[in-house]
Amino acid sequence: MNCLIVDDDKLFRIVFKRLMDLDSTLILIGECEDATVAYQKIIDLKVDLIFLDINMPGMSGLELAGILEKKSPLIIFTTCLAEHALEAFDLNAVDYLLKPISPSRFLKGIQKAKETLHKNQINPHGQRAEFIFIRDSNIVHRLNFGDILYLESTGDYVKIRMANSYRVIHSSLKAIEEKLPQHIFVRVHRSFIVNLCKVDSTEGKTLLVNRHLIPVSDTYRANLNRYMRFL
Repeated sequence: MNCLIVDDDKLFRIVFKRLMDLDSTLILIGECEDATVAYQKIIDLKVDLIFLDINMPGMSGLELAGILEKKSPLIIFTTCLAEHALEAFDLNAVDYLLKPISPSRFLKGIQKAKETLHKNQINPHGQRAEFIFIRDSNIVHRLNFGDILYLESTGDYVKIRMANSYRVIHSSLKAIEEKLPQHIFVRVHRSFIVNLCKVDSTEGKTLLVNRHLIPVSDTYRANLNRYMRFL
């Protein structure tokens, strides 16, 4: 899971990074000392789980969660006070951890997050979806994940490129990204998401995807490397 730590206490951010080392499936993609910066990172990056402090200067963790609403990644609230627990769970928090956090309690919260993420990736019939439906004008098309090479943001539209054709839909790249399986489709640039199964090679700051050159920005390079299976 791609994780973001949001806490104004630098010492606690250090402690939390050490706790994350207990589970090799947790990928730290950023840390923030205030909720405003965190909000922008959540918009720009693929975040699965936020470790979110409640009491911070300016915007509180609860206020940030309220702004994100249904588009929010999974949230584990972290705080020194138990008094906000009810409000936190009203915001569909995965867990509520009281500082200081023991390793065993931390791992219990992570297990809850994994179970929730797994349920969110399963369709109502209990099978992993292998396709997505898109609306093009008044027609709804089914696109198999295996047919998609990459997605490109062009203003208020997204171009979905297949081997011999493409579809253009009115949407944001982030909105579509949330509906795609993250172990297959990876954000490599502000304007591009690629199907890792279709990547032929990588050199420098570009990927070759079925004869198409796709740029890779420094912001997303580390995240791409974590998903690629190097020998």
